[in-house]
Amino acid sequence: MIIQPETPLEKIFRLSPFQKKALAKMRLLKVSDLIRHFPTRYGEAGLVKSIEFLTAGEKAVIFGKISKLKLGKTFKSKVAISTAEVEDQTGKIKLIWFSQPYIAKMFSEGNLVRLEGKISEKNGELSILNPKIEKVNKIPEEISGSLFSGENNLNLSPIYPESRGISSNWIYHALQKVFRNGILENLKDPIPKNILEKYHLPSLKTAIIWIHSPRKKEDAEIARKRFAFEEIFLVQLDRQKERYLARKEKSFVIPEKNLEVKKFTKDFSFPLTSAQSKSIKTIFKDLQSGHPMSRLLEGDVGSGKTAVAATIAFATAKTTPINSKTDLPAEAGNLQIAYMAPTEILAEQQFESFIEYFSKHKLAIGLITGSGAKKFPSKTDKNKWTKISKPQLLKWVANGEIPILIGTHALIQKTVKFKNLALIIIDEQHRFGVKQRMQLRRKHDIAPHLLSMTATPIPRTLALTIFGDLDLSILDELPAGRQLPETKIALPHEREKVYEKVRNELRNGRQAFVVCPRINDPDPEKETAINARSVKSETERLQKKIFPEFKVSAITGKLKPAEKEQVMLDFKNKKADILVATSVVEVGVNIPNATVIIIENAERFGLAQLHQLRGRVLRSSFKPYCFVFTESKSTKTISRLKSFVNAKNGFELAEADLKQRGAGDLSGIKQWGISDLAMEALQNIKMVEAARTEAQTLIEKDFELKKYPLLAKHLAEKQVIHLE
Repeated sequence: MIIQPETPLEKIFRLSPFQKKALAKMRLLKVSDLIRHFPTRYGEAGLVKSIEFLTAGEKAVIFGKISKLKLGKTFKSKVAISTAEVEDQTGKIKLIWFSQPYIAKMFSEGNLVRLEGKISEKNGELSILNPKIEKVNKIPEEISGSLFSGENNLNLSPIYPESRGISSNWIYHALQKVFRNGILENLKDPIPKNILEKYHLPSLKTAIIWIHSPRKKEDAEIARKRFAFEEIFLVQLDRQKERYLARKEKSFVIPEKNLEVKKFTKDFSFPLTSAQSKSIKTIFKDLQSGHPMSRLLEGDVGSGKTAVAATIAFATAKTTPINSKTDLPAEAGNLQIAYMAPTEILAEQQFESFIEYFSKHKLAIGLITGSGAKKFPSKTDKNKWTKISKPQLLKWVANGEIPILIGTHALIQKTVKFKNLALIIIDEQHRFGVKQRMQLRRKHDIAPHLLSMTATPIPRTLALTIFGDLDLSILDELPAGRQLPETKIALPHEREKVYEKVRNELRNGRQAFVVCPRINDPDPEKETAINARSVKSETERLQKKIFPEFKVSAITGKLKPAEKEQVMLDFKNKKADILVATSVVEVGVNIPNATVIIIENAERFGLAQLHQLRGRVLRSSFKPYCFVFTESKSTKTISRLKSFVNAKNGFELAEADLKQRGAGDLSGIKQWGISDLAMEALQNIKMVEAARTEAQTLIEKDFELKKYPLLAKHLAEKQVIHLE
């Protein structure tokens, strides 16, 4: 059978329904999927030895001829068992495989093989249990007890990601079969040869051999580097295509309106930081280009992103469309803004914030979520909002009467139509997919400008990769008057001391957060249940036993949107003193009067998450406090938490998270669709920048990649990153 990269695995292997399901779960459907299923690590198989030199307990590699191959079942449990002997010029040894019946079918007596495994001894007889086995064309002529020596000459044994029903061993044997059938000759390299040569990267064929069968560790590392570059290069191609298209489109010109903007920002309760002023200036430069802006505003917790967004929204809402394809007259209404937040709590909060910013400027603001619609100002009271029907709100948005619409995913619905949408603001960018933001953007004839924002600190390499289609602005200063938090790792015996500190803050009129990793208590009958504090039991304990004189309330992601809104409103209005919550309060929740936060089982949260949670008490000029409890005695955990305590800002923490836990553990990153292999490469800024540069060059010269059909095909198949 001729095997091609597109050949389905079920046409090559006899698969049980259980195995088919397991392979589908692992996304291994075709041969091309299998050969790109890379080892996660390599075990040292041991030295190559003659059978006479083998000793019990050691790992070794042996070559020989198979004989006495049988398939049977164990007497009691009826587990499939394959047995055989292998012999070389110096002796024989017994081989036993449990639950691997395919061994007896894949090999025949007389086959020359290479085996690796650990030598066992029972009743004075040596054997190898579950050895790795592969066919070879010939046996090396000289094999002795010490033919090879030194770490680099040890045989490296690939260990693959597994799933129930598909073991690392199964993957190994499956790969050997497709390699024997000449698949390597049918592989075509999608990466242009000149790029591989420029960065000294191996060809696809060489890299496949080196990653699955490395002769030394350096081979495997070079192969991994090549595949990491390939994946980041494909991501960058996808992003650079988006940038290229955006630069070709026309958009509304939004002037800076210096005097009006200065008046607007003078009403703020704080002076703009230099970072905010610089970002506003840069954004206005983009808005006056006539092409759609694509910019990511990355700011640390409490750095004032909303103030920047409000300033840009103000200038937009005060501008009449003078650059549209339809040459709309001025009386058609001013330009409009869509502000998309990831949760209803955040959408509600930003609605309230924008009312504060715009209340003096006679601009209507709408809110649309899954729960309903609101409008500011109300007809009866110009200082308050009112609930209205969604159809009525959408009518006013469609005819241009409401210039600013804030909402959740509801903004993407087909029923939401704008008259002159000129600016899209996306809050917490990493929680939305490329598809989602493009869906909102491409609903309109004239491409609106895009301002994405995130308070989740992202390492530069990651920002360049994930958000490669966006220009980057960074807010790295806190507004004047903000105090740095006092953060402490609290040990179990210090609990009373911490509670006394909280009590003092509450007596002074302040409020507190307590964050737990669980909603309910773990099921005692489930051994695997995480033993951690829950919102339910902690709320009850704090109210009855610790703070009976204060009001304790609770919020979790399981509450209905209206219930969450009420809990947060009550807390904001000081009807509760302590709010016990899950990480639902991680992003954006704005309670300036809260000055202390306790984080239980802190080892359950990533560094970026901990930083976001601490940010809940950085919203005012009061001194903030953060106490993290852990019962873990792991030195790695304590080291991570010390990084959290000592880091000056979120950007430092993000880099620490990348180094200590790997990019796959950064907040929200699992959903971004990048493989673990490419994640490793994100610690290499030179590689990321090289991939970005090469992608930019290719797209500018050949947008449709007509000169590189293999690359275009590979890019289309990959459907690069889905931030969904």
